[in-house]
Amino acid sequence: MRVDLAYGRGVIGVDFPDGRTTVIQPGHQPGLANERAALVHALSHPIAANPLAQWLKPGARICILFTDRTRATPNERIIPWLLAELESAGVRREQITLLNQLGTHLPNSRSELEQMLTPAVVNSYRVLNHEPENPEALVQVGVTRRGRPARINRHFVEADVRIVTGFIEPHFFAGFSGGPKGIMPGVAALETVIDNHGVHHISHANATFGITHGNALWEELRDIALLAGPSFLLNVTMNEARQITGVFAGHLVEAHRAGCEFVRKTAMQPVAQLFDTVVTTNSGFPLDLNLYQGVKGLSAAARIVRPGGTLILACECSQGVPSGSSFENILRSGTDPAAVLAFLASAPAPLPEQWQAQIQALVQAKARVLLYSSLSEAQARGAHLQPCADIGAAIQNLPGDARIAVLPQGPLTIPYLV
Repeated sequence: MRVDLAYGRGVIGVDFPDGRTTVIQPGHQPGLANERAALVHALSHPIAANPLAQWLKPGARICILFTDRTRATPNERIIPWLLAELESAGVRREQITLLNQLGTHLPNSRSELEQMLTPAVVNSYRVLNHEPENPEALVQVGVTRRGRPARINRHFVEADVRIVTGFIEPHFFAGFSGGPKGIMPGVAALETVIDNHGVHHISHANATFGITHGNALWEELRDIALLAGPSFLLNVTMNEARQITGVFAGHLVEAHRAGCEFVRKTAMQPVAQLFDTVVTTNSGFPLDLNLYQGVKGLSAAARIVRPGGTLILACECSQGVPSGSSFENILRSGTDPAAVLAFLASAPAPLPEQWQAQIQALVQAKARVLLYSSLSEAQARGAHLQPCADIGAAIQNLPGDARIAVLPQGPLTIPYLV
């Protein structure tokens, strides 16, 4: 059988053996007939909150958070629609600040912001990148559960009206994306993110796909997000064609909870057995821009591979590992994944991006990992991954009785053993 694997802005067609290949995809959810109308309706009929119009007061400072370019959120649609609703309610453009939820990621250039938000928005509004390492851009809102300062972007905390936009999908250690994650880690200080994403949280059994309540990492980031003050949530869900399938607006936690349950019905897919080989993607562009993001696809596949099995990841990595990142440096700290885990366990203090390296190393402790990407062979091997030049050929070289699973959309599908 031939299966199209999401890769970059397109797909890779790969032939798999009939009879012993299981293709696991999210259940299809049709796009909304009128996306804009659904969004406008959600703003005026929110979940567990007053309609957005009632949040607006004359002269109010408004801060809107939007996801960065590593997320598939249809910012180019929902942000202009949201701004039009604010303008129709009498809000002036100079009252609004649009703040990029970078978390610990690199800032986006003006051209990237224009691609994400449209040139009209970037040219007409104040658009800022979050600065996680700039003390002047941050304000303390409380402390973490370990007593460390919890700092959030000043523009957001000091706004009179806070609006958090984003996209809900399964997340490999926070349960689901969206909701409170737009604030923490979205616009949190680097040290606050590091403390929350430390080894103590990442290694917890509930720090995984589909679990929020009971997941100490998510519960802490929720608590920190709420310390910033009341926020109005505007999250969407999407199908594989990037059509909006649902709009969830209102209370930061309750509206997010409703969206998570909506996503769970299509994304979480049961399987009856573990597989010898699992082929996965990272959902294509923009999520497969780099290997750092690619760990999400590996994590989804690792849930159903047998110990000692093989994982094959198709992740374009057009922006590299990224080169010179803390993630790459941590991977290079040891001669193999076991040495990386030992390094992290003995580190005197948490490190930026250690969570991604930790999860990748844990996956590699379970299975052999092959990588099909645009990375050089040296880059792939430097990340302890075996380069794969041809996925089809790798499949043909498997034992004749190998059971194979394929996740064409990567972490948009979360398989689980029943």
